[in-house]
Amino acid sequence: MFFSNKFKNFKNIRHCFFSRNKGVSEGIYASLNCGLGSSDKKENILKNLNIVSGKIGVSPKNLFSMNQTHSNKVVIIDEDNKHIQRVNSDALITSQKNIAISVLTADCVPILIYDEVTQIIACIHAGWKGAVNGIIKNTLNEIAKISKNTKINVAIGPCIGINNYEVGQDFYARFIMESENNKKFFLQSINNKFLFDLRKYVNSKFEEFEVNHIENIDFDTFSGSKNFFSFRRSKQSAEKDYGRCISVIGLTSD
Repeated sequence: MFFSNKFKNFKNIRHCFFSRNKGVSEGIYASLNCGLGSSDKKENILKNLNIVSGKIGVSPKNLFSMNQTHSNKVVIIDEDNKHIQRVNSDALITSQKNIAISVLTADCVPILIYDEVTQIIACIHAGWKGAVNGIIKNTLNEIAKISKNTKINVAIGPCIGINNYEVGQDFYARFIMESENNKKFFLQSINNKFLFDLRKYVNSKFEEFEVNHIENIDFDTFSGSKNFFSFRRSKQSAEKDYGRCISVIGLTSD
């Protein structure tokens, strides 16, 4: 379990970037696999989600997740749709109390947001596709629609590190097409390949919005096999599937 030092000071929210440990799944999914989209036994995934709900302090039916597709779609959870536990989006926003919203990752970036002024929370699934296509911008714009007066705090969780994120020329060209300034997120590797700094790129998207309160829980999911699932590591090991870690934030009524 990993936490934002800043978020721990806020008495009306609970949060956690959960590791892969202290669950019930077995084999390649050991042990706290929360990915309903994985091929793990569904009963084990549900037990793991119950463990997470208990740690955060909400009932299992009040833990909201996303069917993530690397999109830039943002959904607001309110009174009208809070009966839908799994939402088709890559970001969630809510001001509802006594529920929790979550993001699943296995190398992509989990992001938790808390606005002190409006008492709004959000979570974002930011892979490279979502980040380059505007998932962070769209989330911040939706929060701004609710209120112009904000004090946004961001916690950016564990994700794949630059030393283990090797990409090809096409990937590099896609980012340079967006902006020549994106060269700063790449290091030259061997065989005309590059190393991409996903964390730094995601941070830059918040900096564009002049978000000043950003904390990085800086662990590399690829190299941290004891604590994290990793899509890229599983693919490299020729495993048939991979587990997903969960990151959660919720507003309390206290």
